[in-house]
Amino acid sequence: MGKERHSEEKILEILGRIENGEAIAAVSRSTGISRKTIQNWKATYSRQPKSDDAKRLKQLEDENARLKKLVADLALDNAMLKDVVGKKW
Repeated sequence: MGKERHSEEKILEILGRIENGEAIAAVSRSTGISRKTIQNWKATYSRQPKSDDAKRLKQLEDENARLKKLVADLALDNAMLKDVVGKKW
């Protein structure tokens, strides 16, 4: 039986339920995740941003990558135009 991977959003959702007062044992039973795993997540993700912050960060990273690609394309076009204009006919 292989390990099941949970998304960061799902982990933060489960930890949010615990922060809202639900017992770790109850969350463990309802999700089918061991208490030890939840405790490890709590130790790891307690320093992580909240779910909304994580989504926003992902959006900003995607936008940043798109803009970097756009700048690289424009720089390449600019270099090609300079080469064409710089040649003597």
